[in-house]
Amino acid sequence: MPAVTAYQMLIDGQWVDASDGARYDSVDPATGDVWASMPEATSDDVDRAVRAAEAAGISGRWASMTPTERGKCLRRLGDLLADASETLGRIETRDTGKMFKETRWQAKYIAEYFHFYAGAADKIEGRTLPIDKPDMFVFTNREPLGVVAAIVPWNSQLFLTAVKIGPALAAGNTVVLKGSECSAAPILEFGKLIAEAGIPDGVVNIITGHGDPCGRVLTSHPRVARVSFTGGPVSAGHVIRNTAENFAELSLELGGKSPFIVFDDADIDSAVNGSVAGIFAASGQSCVAGSRLYLHDAIADSFLAKMTAIANSIQIGDPQAEDTQMGPLCTPAQIDHIETQVARAVEQGGRILAGGRRVDGMDGLFFQPTIIECPDPLMEIVDTELFGPVLAVLRFSDEDDVIAQANRSVHGLAAGLFTRDSARSMRVSRRLRAGIVWVNTYRVISPIAEFGGSKQSGYGRESGMQAVYDYTRPKTVWMNLSDDPVANPFEPR
Repeated sequence: MPAVTAYQMLIDGQWVDASDGARYDSVDPATGDVWASMPEATSDDVDRAVRAAEAAGISGRWASMTPTERGKCLRRLGDLLADASETLGRIETRDTGKMFKETRWQAKYIAEYFHFYAGAADKIEGRTLPIDKPDMFVFTNREPLGVVAAIVPWNSQLFLTAVKIGPALAAGNTVVLKGSECSAAPILEFGKLIAEAGIPDGVVNIITGHGDPCGRVLTSHPRVARVSFTGGPVSAGHVIRNTAENFAELSLELGGKSPFIVFDDADIDSAVNGSVAGIFAASGQSCVAGSRLYLHDAIADSFLAKMTAIANSIQIGDPQAEDTQMGPLCTPAQIDHIETQVARAVEQGGRILAGGRRVDGMDGLFFQPTIIECPDPLMEIVDTELFGPVLAVLRFSDEDDVIAQANRSVHGLAAGLFTRDSARSMRVSRRLRAGIVWVNTYRVISPIAEFGGSKQSGYGRESGMQAVYDYTRPKTVWMNLSDDPVANPFEPR
């Protein structure tokens, strides 16, 4: 049996087990072997982490640091992350099954997010107000909210950690970060860089555990000022109810079923490659996966011929290997859900053009790259997020009709469109109800650009400068510049 790595949580600068010693296993999706175990945080552990964060923000060294000093810590953290990208990538691949080529690159690029927020730390400005009262000078400062609860899922967890704690720390907050109950090893490894970056004890705390009690206690804790949650809509419903207990500010990013629209004037080869990357990269385990493909009738057949040829040639295997092109899914529940939905789609008239089943002869959670043509836009698979390498294909002939179909979804996170017509690209991107629209490209990110969703894909924005301001609240200060005493309000005037 392979050796099992026993991880600990980071609370107030110390690496600790759960207070009752409880643990749970993490399984390598490529092999099915238990490779690590994680602490199962108790309610007391969560409370201790929140109180440590609060103390660090009120009376600790973090509270007395200047914004420029905080920025230097974030810059060092980014540098350390880039240096550790190889190790972090290997661990994330082992824990989640994501391709090492992607996890290594992503860990290295995420350093740019910490560098961005390092530069933003001393750019948070208040303003003076041209007030309508004589002899009054009125200005605003922006102050940190306090303790931030950041909850990340297992996919892209280092990236989602960066877009949550980067702006939170730049603004002067402290953080309790909860890792996924499925695969939290990468963020625990990342936690080892916190002290090395010069960030004081208690400023960043990392806990692991399931939704109850760990997530419930964290999101309802009376000392938590803001909750930033990325996950599924069912869990988000619990988080919303929990924040009714503490009135914490809340942002939600809940995934989607993103439309990918290809018009008849598009560069077909470019669009095919964009669609392949949008659905089969990361084995489809991306919140912005382009999992609904809308093809203009005039180019649909040629497009699908090219795409199915690529899908059938994708090399599936060990995600650590450099020549592998697609790895396993992360959890057994995912692959079971996908099998159920694919079977239902076939029953409803869907036609499988590629894939459609598990990969034969492999022990891990491997599913074939799958393309299903859907004759009815109301089929269940068209608007059900599968979080796997499954593409629902529909045809269209009219611009207004395809926009209506794309917007019919309950989701609204991302969308893509390919066309050479610049007027059409502006027209369609304006009408698509999505927080992100990519034109003639897909799945491109930057620390400078905000992202977030609408409808059941959540609300609030992450990344970009706006995210920093979202982790602050304005304080208005009134100063009376007159030497005259304040008048007695009860004397006749």
